[in-house]
Amino acid sequence: MYGFKALIFDVDGTLADTERDGHRPAFNDAFAAAGLYWNWDRVRYGELLSVTGGKERIRYFMETEGVQLDPGVDRDDFVAALHRAKTEHYLARLRMGGIPLRSGVLRLLREAHAAGIRLAIATTTTPENVTELLDRSGEPGLRDWFEIIAAGEIVPHKKPAPDIYQLVLTRLGLAPSDCIAFEDSEHGAYAARLAGLRAIVVTLNDYTMSQDFSAIPLLVDRLGEPDAPSRVFVGDLGESECVDLAALELLHSQVYPAA
Repeated sequence: MYGFKALIFDVDGTLADTERDGHRPAFNDAFAAAGLYWNWDRVRYGELLSVTGGKERIRYFMETEGVQLDPGVDRDDFVAALHRAKTEHYLARLRMGGIPLRSGVLRLLREAHAAGIRLAIATTTTPENVTELLDRSGEPGLRDWFEIIAAGEIVPHKKPAPDIYQLVLTRLGLAPSDCIAFEDSEHGAYAARLAGLRAIVVTLNDYTMSQDFSAIPLLVDRLGEPDAPSRVFVGDLGESECVDLAALELLHSQVYPAA
């Protein structure tokens, strides 16, 4: 029996390096197909990740670059169509198996599923992006392991607002102290904290390495595998070399010592 009852996962950058391997090139593919001379290189995209949401990111880019549309072109319709095209390019990459899960993700999900730990997703990426990623993971039926997949524009405000985590907690019927959240970004971790979650694991990636995670109890480079252990920046894995259920129990007991 563990002190926690559920694991709640972000998707982009957490379950897989989707920003690097999927979203950024898909945006550029959509721009090229639309005849736009926009190209988001790695540095520019890293800056744009401060804006949560694909359509929001396009709008922000247009505003900061002073992009003007032809008279009669509705800006919202233009952005929505461009984002739909980007999503199709992204899904095509997923279907080709070009975006694998990050190190240790499938191992931990298998451990949690076998132990009866409830699983949920809290993300603002589109639902089909999530299900396609899970269906291409190499684990048959992985999508069905998640009791809740909260994705897309189903809450009023995206991260760093806490709305998506609050929704997941409500649907699970659990208190924040019953759950552990997994994130990769400062915005995501902040959203989890605003929702009352204190047991948070952050797995860094190329885009989030320099962000502020001073309030996060466990900060690692990856969940890890036995032959490729986690590198710990903040916190303690105990006797584990990877982020496994034993390490999560230690984290939970440290964050909620009286639980």
